[in-house]
Amino acid sequence: MQFLFRVFKTLYGIYGLLFFIASFAIIVPCYFFVFTFLPKKQAPFLGHKISRFWSKFVYFFIMIRVKISGMEKINPSETYVLIGNHQSQLDVPIYALACKNTVRFLAKAELTKVPLFGYIIKKLYVTVNREDKNDRYKSIETMKHTLNEKISIFLCPEGSRNRTSEPLLDFKDGAFRLAIDAQIPLAVLTIIDSKKHHSPLRPLELLPGTIKAVWETPIETKGMTQDDVPKLKEMARQLMIKNLSKN
Repeated sequence: MQFLFRVFKTLYGIYGLLFFIASFAIIVPCYFFVFTFLPKKQAPFLGHKISRFWSKFVYFFIMIRVKISGMEKINPSETYVLIGNHQSQLDVPIYALACKNTVRFLAKAELTKVPLFGYIIKKLYVTVNREDKNDRYKSIETMKHTLNEKISIFLCPEGSRNRTSEPLLDFKDGAFRLAIDAQIPLAVLTIIDSKKHHSPLRPLELLPGTIKAVWETPIETKGMTQDDVPKLKEMARQLMIKNLSKN
């Protein structure tokens, strides 16, 4: 029975991958039109709407329901530094679905080398080469400029997908330093059990069902200094641990 279940998840994963590729081929021209013909200041806002629509479309056809609670705590007209835990590849579309605010994500620079997908990364994301100190500095300056344009920034403080049995990896300081430096609220999203539907250890397997995500009331950073980074980081971590421990 276990073997048959694994076979089902693998076949379903192949279906999900093929559908993703097909839908991606359809949506790329939409991004191309937006970033080629619309004014530069307007393009990110419509681009994010396209991403949210695409995410809903993909999840509908692979029969995964995303149940998001606490969205009323996030003001669509406010600018935030947003953070979320990272369990699987299914998380990235959830980040878009969970946030009506226009956002730019921080992504690894090597993703820009992926055909077509790299084009979207360059236009919608802030990229960083973690091995290059100068590039890290440039990405921070780009994120600060983005926040000044009233576009929120979304980061994964774990730095990469959590492939361990621990609920969270150690948090890096970047997101917390950015929020304090900009003196804007830090919004915390916890995604629950996405790796049960798509494990980072078995990337070809996929399982339909429901994934939950929870927003907490944003943490105000006004008045904080860089000395408060460890405190802010621990506050965010405990909020995620609380939600992960409930399930």
